[in-house]
Amino acid sequence: MIETVLSYLQTHGLNEAGAKIVLTASMVLFSLVLIVAVEILSKKILLRIVVSFVSKTKTRYDDLLVKHKVFNWLAQMIPPLLLYNLVVPVLQFYPESIKVVQSVALLYLTVIVVFVILSALDALLDYYNKSNFSEKLPLKSFIQVVKTVVVSIGAVIVISNLIGKSPVVFFSGLGAFTAVIILVFKDSILGFVAGIQLSTNNLVKVGDWIEMPKYNVDGDVIDISLVTVSVQNWDKTISTVPAYALISEGFKNWRGMDESGGRRIIRSVNIDMNSVHFCDEMMLEKFRKVQLLQDYLRAKNLEVSEYNERHGIDTSSPVNGRRLTNLGTFRAYLVAYLRNHPKINPDMTFLIRHLQPTENGIPVQIYVFSNDQVWANYEAIQADIMDHVLAILPFFELRVFQVPSGSDIASAGGALQEAFAESIRQELENKDPESKKEINQ
Repeated sequence: MIETVLSYLQTHGLNEAGAKIVLTASMVLFSLVLIVAVEILSKKILLRIVVSFVSKTKTRYDDLLVKHKVFNWLAQMIPPLLLYNLVVPVLQFYPESIKVVQSVALLYLTVIVVFVILSALDALLDYYNKSNFSEKLPLKSFIQVVKTVVVSIGAVIVISNLIGKSPVVFFSGLGAFTAVIILVFKDSILGFVAGIQLSTNNLVKVGDWIEMPKYNVDGDVIDISLVTVSVQNWDKTISTVPAYALISEGFKNWRGMDESGGRRIIRSVNIDMNSVHFCDEMMLEKFRKVQLLQDYLRAKNLEVSEYNERHGIDTSSPVNGRRLTNLGTFRAYLVAYLRNHPKINPDMTFLIRHLQPTENGIPVQIYVFSNDQVWANYEAIQADIMDHVLAILPFFELRVFQVPSGSDIASAGGALQEAFAESIRQELENKDPESKKEINQ
């Protein structure tokens, strides 16, 4: 057919060269119109049909392919494919130009393929992050590595086509640049290795609360990438930490606390040791009115009485035998109070103990776990318990040890002055009764 059209042009006054130019220009124009028409058809009609079909399916991954414009990039592959195949018949009279145009089409097609793969990987990552597996194995680092490889291969193909060399030549020559590549991509390589270790051992995942004092990090992990780990601190600032730093320097992960069902409460109150004494019958009678102590006192009194009788203890002296103390009874009250507290987890470690006495008194430590791990609620539970402990201490005739402040010293000084003045007054009255009238005046 080409020969027929060429002969027709030559019979109408064109020479062979002119006929070839006219025929080639006509085919170029027709090819461009065809490529543009096919591109418009694919984008305006076919793409809309695909999007409409995808929106009606039950699967979620195809919706993400639309969201990340994978089908848009696929539609853009049609023009370079048409150009690559049409250039042979269109430029058949100029064979030296065919290779140039095909190279351009191939370069364009390579770039489009790279973007298709990158978009598909983004859709895959988005799909994976919304699944239950993402909490156990973050995939972002691996996707970034694959993207780096895809872009690198695409760049090698483009450069090799531009200089007219086979891509194999570039890949075979990469060995000479290994040291340079390692130096340039040091953080990426370290991050990739750290990402594998973190994922394989399930050390950290998005949503974990971690602490790294060296980097002033204390908050929730919001992103794990190839090179960095992003953490939103409790003051709402965002810190980024090298991924390999988590492996090389260590960190504290609070995930175990979240999964345990409890959060530790460890608080102490220092008791003035001078306020510790044995309980007399009047105190015991007062304590028996406390519901939380009734069972304890009944069992303890029976135990103490049996012990003293069995060993023939002379109870007329408080030093002999066994007796209840206000501090021991207070500890028993704390045990009963916290055992009945609705916010304390009874299945985890539960201790009410004495610590080593110091110059600041004897510490009574509460070591329990709350069943609410939410920070604000946890702090409120601690505060309520300590409020109650401090308020109940005087009932047991115990005093909290507190370093004297300025007002305490001033009050003590005033009391001392009054006592001194009173002693002088009494002394004068004893020496000279007549002076009492003068003092009163």
